[in-house]
Amino acid sequence: MQQESPKGQAIITAALLVIGDEILSGRTKDKNIGYTAEYLTNIGVDLREVRVVADIEEEIVAAVNALRSKYNYLFTTGGIGPTHDDITADCVAKAFGVALPYHPEAVDILKKRFNGADLNEARMRMTRIPEGGTLVYNKVSGAPGFRIGNVFVMAGIPVVMQAMLDEIAPTLQTGKKMLSESVRADAREGDIGGPLGEVAKAFPDVTIGSYPFIDDKGPNTSIVVRAREEERLSAAVAAVREMLAGVQVSLQK
Repeated sequence: MQQESPKGQAIITAALLVIGDEILSGRTKDKNIGYTAEYLTNIGVDLREVRVVADIEEEIVAAVNALRSKYNYLFTTGGIGPTHDDITADCVAKAFGVALPYHPEAVDILKKRFNGADLNEARMRMTRIPEGGTLVYNKVSGAPGFRIGNVFVMAGIPVVMQAMLDEIAPTLQTGKKMLSESVRADAREGDIGGPLGEVAKAFPDVTIGSYPFIDDKGPNTSIVVRAREEERLSAAVAAVREMLAGVQVSLQK
């Protein structure tokens, strides 16, 4: 799972599993993917894959097992609430082959949250943690997420998920952060496709992407260069700028 950068520094990888029928139906618009991707990038963890699955036990179990074995970390969002279709804890427990008991500390947290009066059967579902798991605290609404192995299980509500991610971040192993720089091409993507490909071949250790957009001047392209080493980033950006200068000359002829 763990890889190394060209200079021997660890590359830490992760996947995100988004769980819920409401995401796939379009009723709920996901806000967690982009936030998690940016957050992990900023701390030196590469988000390599995102999957969205329905509230179907066998599909969640299969996805958990596939992703946790492929990457250093797996983060899940959604499906840890009090209702019958909140089955993420059940599925993660099944994926690890462990029991799903009530966690004493989680019970205490919700007892304090609800003053013991409204801790009904539905809310008690949120205190079930796979055996061997540890709590991920939730400063927003109380009900915790959990960690088991390299899997972190978080809420789907964005503000709660973000609070949980803040709790998790200090515990993560991180690698060297990815650096990036954007270059405005002042050309259409089709004008630069070939030359940009040649630049990318010359810098195999650098990620170079092109992203078309339209502004008040018409169709244009943003080129994003990403690398872990400052000198490689600078060299690749210089090569991109040199290539663009040549393209501009050709377009003016």
